[in-house]
Amino acid sequence: MESISEVLEQPIVPFAILLVVILTVPMLFERWLRLPGLVGLLAAGVVLGPNGLKLLETESETMNLLSDIGLVYLMFVAGLEVDIEQFRKTKNRSIGFGTYTFLIPLIMGTIVGRTVGQFDWNASILIGSLFASHTLLAYPIISRLGVVGNEAVTVTIGATIFTDVGALLVLAVCVGIHAGDFTPTKLFTLLASLIVYSAVVLFGFDWAGKHFFRRSGNDQGNQFLFVLLALFLASLGAQLIGVEKIVGAFLAGLAVNDVLGEGPVKEKVLFVGSVLFIPIFFVDMGLLINIPAFIKTLSSVGLTLAIVAGLIGSKFLAALFAKLTYRYNWREMLTMWSLSLPQVAATLAATLVGYRALNPAGERLLTEGVLNSVLVLMLVTATLGPLITSRVAPGLSVPETEAIATNTTGLDGIPASPDQPFTVVVPVYNPETERNLMEMAALLARHEAGRIVPLAITTAHAHMDAPQLEGAFQQGEMLLERATGLAVELGVTAVPLLRLDDNVAQGISRASREQKASLIVMGWGRRTGLRARLFGNVIDSVLWSSHCPVAVTRLQGPPSQIRRILVPVENLTGQAIQPLRFAQILAEANQAQVTLLNVCNSRTTPAKIAWNQSQLSLLVSKWAPGSNNINVEIIKNDNVAQGILNASKSVDLIVLRSLRRRTAGGLEISDVTTQLVQQLNCSVVLLGEPQRTQTGVVLPRTSSVSMPRISI
Repeated sequence: MESISEVLEQPIVPFAILLVVILTVPMLFERWLRLPGLVGLLAAGVVLGPNGLKLLETESETMNLLSDIGLVYLMFVAGLEVDIEQFRKTKNRSIGFGTYTFLIPLIMGTIVGRTVGQFDWNASILIGSLFASHTLLAYPIISRLGVVGNEAVTVTIGATIFTDVGALLVLAVCVGIHAGDFTPTKLFTLLASLIVYSAVVLFGFDWAGKHFFRRSGNDQGNQFLFVLLALFLASLGAQLIGVEKIVGAFLAGLAVNDVLGEGPVKEKVLFVGSVLFIPIFFVDMGLLINIPAFIKTLSSVGLTLAIVAGLIGSKFLAALFAKLTYRYNWREMLTMWSLSLPQVAATLAATLVGYRALNPAGERLLTEGVLNSVLVLMLVTATLGPLITSRVAPGLSVPETEAIATNTTGLDGIPASPDQPFTVVVPVYNPETERNLMEMAALLARHEAGRIVPLAITTAHAHMDAPQLEGAFQQGEMLLERATGLAVELGVTAVPLLRLDDNVAQGISRASREQKASLIVMGWGRRTGLRARLFGNVIDSVLWSSHCPVAVTRLQGPPSQIRRILVPVENLTGQAIQPLRFAQILAEANQAQVTLLNVCNSRTTPAKIAWNQSQLSLLVSKWAPGSNNINVEIIKNDNVAQGILNASKSVDLIVLRSLRRRTAGGLEISDVTTQLVQQLNCSVVLLGEPQRTQTGVVLPRTSSVSMPRISI
């Protein structure tokens, strides 16, 4: 039997400690201290590291391996989160703003390094490259407000590719020079190798990924493994040509971006990184912080202040130049500035690489003072950037083409016609919930003079024998027979469909496309939590692949008895109109009343409330004409979830919009949806939006129902 000391020396012990930290510390910091979870991870590293309890060692094999994985995963996720489609739309202006927000901070950082830090040219230029990149930390705010379509926002998103790639290339050259014996010939060789390597990764991995995904079909496990293989092969390839592995990781993220799209495999890739590897990287960053040295760095405030002020000022100048060049207004300029301000993913990764880089004499490329100053920079900009964005972005305008005219269209924005009637697909599986689902579908179909397609999926696999298959068919036929009888009773046309498929979710999606469905109505599954996030469920997969809206319902009684409907919104934009349209159709079919609810904080003045109410009323009249059954209500409550819960006590149904929010670093930010779905006692409809297509105007992607999100 091993002694306690022998057990504690096992490599699994640090891993267990890390899991405890990741599970508890961010939650405590966010809920009790009101600080970002990342700050908690850094603090945990300090407490548990060599300068604290000495439970974790940055040089241990376990920490080295996990931290390196977290480092490359962070940059890989940064590449995945870059919106290639947005870049293509405004590539010329994105390159223009990217040039401004890369060169001006690069020059400013170099000046700071030379004058304040007294560093040599190589280290100073590397500090400048740290200024040049940025992390779109405030993107979830922009997405929630529905102003992603604004050109200034699109240009800033596209510029991320230019700045991050440029900063990583500068890093590669600076590290190579610092290693010594770096001649012009070797510089030329390195640049040529980088060009060839980048082409191989960007085009080769994209080609290989598309072929592999096409051949693997719905095997999400193998697709997930392919993505990880691409990440680590690209990282190793970068090291083979003499550059840092984070360059390869970022390029791999860009390469598989188009291949993954916005599907369940990408969700799993981001999930694994956000809950495990990336947090471990931030804990390891905390292990590197020497508290006495950190305090000494901050006490000689010159370098830290110069780095923070230089970054903020140079990013402001870059946004100002873009304003003058492209004639943006001040609000758009401030939004561009705030979006390009946060320094998290690429900046931290490059700083760590520079800190670890040693020349033949054992000298570091970046000093401990620079590392500590960059950590302060991260905390300041990660707080200031989103704060400014939340103040200035709500007033941004979007093109009129982004708006959705709802008076002549169905829920998916496609006009109904004799050749394409309003079609509601209802997957039937549970006899206990079948009647309420059919009744909900019937109310909507009757109002739109449409039809219902009750759908039963019979699953089959290669080794399934004939009696099993026959039994499954009989069960499906019984469900469809019952559904057809309910449709006759409810007075609506029903076209039952029995489908044989090896995957229930894909069967639903394929049948819906074949039937040109306008809406899918499904019951709320019970499989939630960690298992659903890792392996998914039927509703998750349908949401990801559906071409039309999906109404996930949890009904407490017959839909025909619904008389009061609540729709919470923050801003009534084109992205938030579908829940209102859904509620309006249901209300008109049921002679019900709709309340459009906005929750503001307790400090909002009566004049501001009156103005907001008038604006919402105008938008309702514009996007939902003839909506005499829609009331606009604004209430005060500092706790948004509690405000909605209070309002829901007097309604029969609440319609929520499903929306993912994720930072470019892959770390989720909190919202109120989970609180709501756990505490609501009335009926709930979570309206999942379809994927963006090239043929029609539809709304952004939805999140997994296992962890639903709402824009309010």
